[in-house]
Amino acid sequence: MFTYKNILITGASSGIGQALAEYYAQNGAETLFICGRNEERLIKVKEKCEKYGAKVYAQILDVCNREKVKAWLDFATQTAPIDLVIANAGTGNVNETEDAIYNTFNTNVWGVINTVLPMVKIFAQDKTLPKGIVIISSIAGYHGLPTCPAYSASKACVKAWGEAMRPILAKDNVHLSVVCPGFVRSRITDQNTCPMPFFMEAPKAAAIIAKGVAKNKGIIAFPWVLRFVTWLVSILPNCVSEGIYRLLPPKA
Repeated sequence: MFTYKNILITGASSGIGQALAEYYAQNGAETLFICGRNEERLIKVKEKCEKYGAKVYAQILDVCNREKVKAWLDFATQTAPIDLVIANAGTGNVNETEDAIYNTFNTNVWGVINTVLPMVKIFAQDKTLPKGIVIISSIAGYHGLPTCPAYSASKACVKAWGEAMRPILAKDNVHLSVVCPGFVRSRITDQNTCPMPFFMEAPKAAAIIAKGVAKNKGIIAFPWVLRFVTWLVSILPNCVSEGIYRLLPPKA
């Protein structure tokens, strides 16, 4: 079990990111660095976490901006010895418009890379103590879903990247976990009108994630029923999986 004290979380103004910030603040985190794009919501998260005793630095930030993300990471690492980074910021859209597709890939893929790559270099400078990196993917990343093509493809990308990077980073005493949640309350799922089986509130999901990270699990996927079903569909012949997808109700 690993205990992390100085934690950086992207996309912490709502959903899983907010729940993780509050979870770690309640469970002994000394310093939190949180970012988001909505100032009002982010400040509320900051104030709530500070009530639990954590020192919180909040930054309005678009993770798609590589230079600004790098500047924020430099500030954070100079302020406190970061030992856990959670690349959580993500987006999804009901309507797959051209702009929405570009925005989804920019946020869900490049936003993760912009956050993780600089920290990999920083963590490699000190291998004495274990460090942690968490990439938030999705159950949707197990197979391309016609209800959310850009979202599932972008989450599949970071899932595969994280899985491939894990054994490489382990040599530098960096533990990388990829998180694949099912339907969790967030600003993304709030848009859904389709059925969401095994729907979960964000605080419960945050507890599952944090406990898995502490155990250095490579893949933290839940609920297990959805993980099994999506994995099973992913290994079926396309003619079968396509038939199953035709039976699904539309997302909007």
